[in-house]
Amino acid sequence: MMTAYLERASRGLALVCRVVAGVALVALLAVTIADVSTRYLYRLTEGAIALRVTGSVELVSYLMLCSLLAAMAANVEKSQVVVEAFSHGLAPAIKHRLHGVYLLGFAALGLILCLSLFDSAQNAASHGEVTQDLRLPMSPIYYAASLLSLLLGVRSLIEALLGALFGHESEVSHGE
Repeated sequence: MMTAYLERASRGLALVCRVVAGVALVALLAVTIADVSTRYLYRLTEGAIALRVTGSVELVSYLMLCSLLAAMAANVEKSQVVVEAFSHGLAPAIKHRLHGVYLLGFAALGLILCLSLFDSAQNAASHGEVTQDLRLPMSPIYYAASLLSLLLGVRSLIEALLGALFGHESEVSHGE
């Protein structure tokens, strides 16, 4: 019963994170394509058409941040590379429990990032920090990154509990 609830929660969070990562990645590609296209159009028309995507580098960097954090949270259970030389003699149940313990580190990382980014968001909001090119407020960007880091920590914790306590099998990458 408990494992089924945790598995459903983990799958739901993974789906949300995959959607966020996908939307951020598509937006990142759209900004990049628009920027390259307008630069090429400018060069092709010898400056007659001077369209620009203002702040494209800035937009791409923040969209990349969101897509990477969301993708990490969506695929955290696939994060460990199993080197067969160290674990080939272990029983599968022990391997799954070790993987769960390993994921506790990702849970701690996600929660530390969340707290740090949340603190940065509060500081940015109180000081009125804005981005360099577009002059967008920094606090919503930090809050979004903090939320995505929290999702990483929570999802890692759920997968750690499933692995360490219940011996739940997770998909891992096998190193050769």
